[in-house]
Amino acid sequence: MGYQTVDTDMRQLKSQMTDRILLFWEFLHRENLLRLFGVVVVLIVGGAVGFAYFEDDRSFPDALWWAIVTLTTVGFGDIFPTSLWGRAIGGVLMFFGIGVLGMFTATIAGVFVEKRLRKERGMGSYDLEGHIILCEWNDRTREILRDLRADPRSSRSPILLLADVETKPVEDEHLYFVRGEVTEENLTRGCIGKAATVVIVGDRRLDYTARDAKAVLSTLTVETLNPDVYSIVELANEDNVRHCERAHANEVIVGSEFSSRLISSATLDHGITKILSEILSAQYGNDLIIVPVPPSLAGHPFLKVFSEMKRDQGMIVLAIQPHGRDQVVTNPGADVLVGADDRLIVISSRPEREHRATPGSPR
Repeated sequence: MGYQTVDTDMRQLKSQMTDRILLFWEFLHRENLLRLFGVVVVLIVGGAVGFAYFEDDRSFPDALWWAIVTLTTVGFGDIFPTSLWGRAIGGVLMFFGIGVLGMFTATIAGVFVEKRLRKERGMGSYDLEGHIILCEWNDRTREILRDLRADPRSSRSPILLLADVETKPVEDEHLYFVRGEVTEENLTRGCIGKAATVVIVGDRRLDYTARDAKAVLSTLTVETLNPDVYSIVELANEDNVRHCERAHANEVIVGSEFSSRLISSATLDHGITKILSEILSAQYGNDLIIVPVPPSLAGHPFLKVFSEMKRDQGMIVLAIQPHGRDQVVTNPGADVLVGADDRLIVISSRPEREHRATPGSPR
């Protein structure tokens, strides 16, 4: 079995190398670099032959070296012509060398510029891993991106934007852009198979019904291509939550539902929305985060975990997320035991969230 595995790996490696060689050959042919290389070879060989013929006591390797140095306009001066015809050949090489190098530089620069423009216009493909995919672009997506970049664990993480806009909307070195709708082809270009999290934001250009229908269809496409990805979907109508759940969305957020609850809470408890805005945003103040249970506190009552976390790490424990279950136990009883594999939902005031869960943490 071991020999078969090695043989299979070798075949795959050879196949990959062959494909890369073919792609490189197609690139040279497409950019007319083969013709340019041919002109360079003819100039170098012809100049070397002429130099060796007209210059006494010069071997062909020396003549070849002189031709290369002269064509590239480097001019070390270790070898130089003394005869009239040798100097004439050197003049021809210097003259053509300027033009050939200019064409070569312009061609290579054009390739990189074109590649850069294709990336900025969302026409490229990416090979990412453990990244976040943001679907759709609007004011809500912009705010989500700001919060992610304000969070230390995702400040430099790869984030891919999939949206139907002309160019990449913000300057961000670690933000990648694919232009288009949430389709199988575009998600594949964004390397959906290796993504950790997908956030599907509602398309504000559509009415509520069409917006939610598009979000549900996008969720179904995402989960079909990568069932292991963690999908978060924004809806406008609570009645459509069950459709997203059938599409296996991991989290569904209804904007109108949250807004109604915030307004009703603020009506009875004035100023509570300011507190919620602070703990839900990573851009300022304290954060609401999920952390693992410290090994020293595993198996202890919640009251001890609460006091120790506040005293040692400055965190306020609000709830427990039991291992293997989706529900969260808020404000647990004082005697509730906290397991080693559980996770804690806390308010953290530390600027360095070293214990935070990563975007690709288990569901």
